[in-house]
Amino acid sequence: MNHLNGVFLSYFLDFQASIWIMQREDHCGRTGTVVLVFQPAEEGGGGAKKMLDVGILENVEAIFGLHVSSSYPVGMVATRPGPIMAGSGLFDAVITGKGGHAAIPQNTLDPILAASNIIVSLQHLISREADPLDSQVVTVTKFQGGGAFNVIPNAVTIGGTFRAFSKESFIQLKQRIEEVITLQASVQRCNATVIFNTNEKPFYPVTMNNVDLHGHFLEVARNMLGGKNIIEMQPIMGAEDFSFFAEAIPGYFYYIGMINETRGQMEPGHSPYFKVNEDILPYGAALHASLAVTYLLEYHSQLTTQKGSCHDEL
Repeated sequence: MNHLNGVFLSYFLDFQASIWIMQREDHCGRTGTVVLVFQPAEEGGGGAKKMLDVGILENVEAIFGLHVSSSYPVGMVATRPGPIMAGSGLFDAVITGKGGHAAIPQNTLDPILAASNIIVSLQHLISREADPLDSQVVTVTKFQGGGAFNVIPNAVTIGGTFRAFSKESFIQLKQRIEEVITLQASVQRCNATVIFNTNEKPFYPVTMNNVDLHGHFLEVARNMLGGKNIIEMQPIMGAEDFSFFAEAIPGYFYYIGMINETRGQMEPGHSPYFKVNEDILPYGAALHASLAVTYLLEYHSQLTTQKGSCHDEL
């Protein structure tokens, strides 16, 4: 629910931006069409991919996305050209053995022990196989098995996420996760099934900010916020299904700060103590709308120069 508040705030910024654009329609000279996209199922469900599959970006030339951030002050934005967020995938694994009484483990095939060894071995994929200069992550976040203090269960389920900044590293990591889980289970005389379930939880591509749109963003943001309020951030291992849009057409994603020190500490989006700072609404809405309108004006100017005329609608 806490992160949902952050997503809804981003939606509201989009809505306010749309009102601003409509109010500026005559001034903007009816230079083109702005499509507002409200992504569902951002947290793992790949809502952007579903929207893309049904043609949401047909006849769209470029796309801008934003997200609120509790890492930066109000009035500041953070972004970068190129990769800004990692590609990500989710996995589950069922490790099956032979249950029995905890007092006689020699008569069992202990899936808890096997799963524990698997989790440790998965960490070696990063510390001993991945290039330290090629950021990758494997994190096990789920361990389910057993329900009694004196009974070894028949099976254990583990699950987690893996991240990388290149397709090659991502594919290699996926392959090695499957190998490590199945082979480490066999060392403990257990069996393992690895499930990626990409139909329900699709792999997210790396979120790439278009270099040309980065220049456009800097120009607009400098005019509105001043150069000192634009931060070039480092890439982060978080993931965003906006990446599906940015993979299909030129895209650009940025963060808008929410910190106001006079209101106390600002908790991150996934914290149960997350609070919305509504002071950012005029900043985010105006910037987002300006990015769209100024892009249209520039694009319209280019078409006019090339073709001599342009007839679109806002």
